[in-house]
Amino acid sequence: MSEPLNPSPATPGDAAAETDSTLPTGTPPTPPHATAGIPDELRAAALDRARRLRQEPRFPGGPAADPAGSHHERRIRSFQPRRSRVTPGQQDALERLWPKWGLDIDGLRVIDLPELFDGLPVVLEIGFGMGEATAQMGADNPGTGILAVDVHTPGQGNLLGLADRNGLSNIRVANGDAIILLREMLEPDTLDGLRVYFPDPWPKSRHHKRRLIQPEFLDLAAQRLRPGAVLHCATDWEPYAEQMLEVLTAHPRFENTAADGGYAPRPAFRPLTRFEGQGLDKGHVVHDLLFARC
Repeated sequence: MSEPLNPSPATPGDAAAETDSTLPTGTPPTPPHATAGIPDELRAAALDRARRLRQEPRFPGGPAADPAGSHHERRIRSFQPRRSRVTPGQQDALERLWPKWGLDIDGLRVIDLPELFDGLPVVLEIGFGMGEATAQMGADNPGTGILAVDVHTPGQGNLLGLADRNGLSNIRVANGDAIILLREMLEPDTLDGLRVYFPDPWPKSRHHKRRLIQPEFLDLAAQRLRPGAVLHCATDWEPYAEQMLEVLTAHPRFENTAADGGYAPRPAFRPLTRFEGQGLDKGHVVHDLLFARC
């Protein structure tokens, strides 16, 4: 069995541990012993300050550390937030372009997609890594808006920089939980496509519940996609590909576009990324699944 193109991050613990993983670099949670022997009022003030620091964005005007954390339930997430090193170029893009092209998924408002994308049809992309493929698809099809969601701060900055350097006005970058975006912030029948490329495979059996492509997710996606809009998944993790095919085939509101009812050839509009090419050279098998919303 091949290793996934996007290897799983460090194995998470329970939901509380995942919450801690959203903390910005340099603001670790306050350990219990740090407030031992301190009067209650001072301890409460210290804990409140630590909480506020954890919720502040790393960059002025940039993406929030946990945009929906204070208003939505702490459920098991299908992703593991990563706050790795940001280059000076990525930081510059975040600070300059986030107010223009970025949005935090806070679950507190409904997005007007026609206004956000100047009337373009909109495809939602969940998980874009460093954004090279997203930028390429945006350049190849300027008549389609791409709402790209991820929690990886360097990738957010990189994609904003790519869009800026290439003059792409059809890309918006969203920070946070895609489930909250779909459930709370998008109107029914407003998406013209949904892309989930190389999601975390969560290979351990006890973590399969964290996989994104599940019946409940498909229920939600079907509500937001227009009739005929395509959900396009791609993965190099064979067991996950099998699960995707099974749950998509069983769902009453999706129909396989592949005539034989199986996997589809990689469509020309999905770029072959550098990492995918390296995986293919190592013998990895990539499966594409394209299902239309009935």
